[in-house]
Amino acid sequence: MRRHAVILAAALAWLISIESAEARLDILVDKATQRMLVIQNGYMRYIWPVSTGRDETATPNGVYTPQRLERNWFSSAYYNSPMPYSIFFHNGYAIHGSYAINQLGGPASHGCVRLHPHHAALLFDLVQQEGPDKTTIEVADEARPGEPPLPALGPARALPAHAEDRALSRSR
Repeated sequence: MRRHAVILAAALAWLISIESAEARLDILVDKATQRMLVIQNGYMRYIWPVSTGRDETATPNGVYTPQRLERNWFSSAYYNSPMPYSIFFHNGYAIHGSYAINQLGGPASHGCVRLHPHHAALLFDLVQQEGPDKTTIEVADEARPGEPPLPALGPARALPAHAEDRALSRSR
């Protein structure tokens, strides 16, 4: 009986190590629909509205990995604007929280990808959990060919004050 328990424990440890070796986080930003898909280990976890760069300051297309994570960051280029839960991915461009939630779902930024602060906190934690080296950020003008269109989302709504406070208190 004890031998079976040891074999079972070893098999379980091996399965866990295989699963963690395959861990992957894919963040897809579709500028045409202003939506972000978050895919963890092959499973779609979230679809969120975002704001990407306006025409004159478009968010650059490409495939990136996170370069740096900053829980509390302020823009030195744009009036010390808060950029909570920043995930920097290319030459100062970042995915980050924004308090201008009424602008989510349409281009509004100077090139960064803006999210609701609560969504930014969740994403930040996922990137930390999976690891920046196992995270891919893909920014494109439209969805990948052959993929179904993203569902329409209603306008972004503010979280109840207590929920947003909980998400933001973790950054302190």
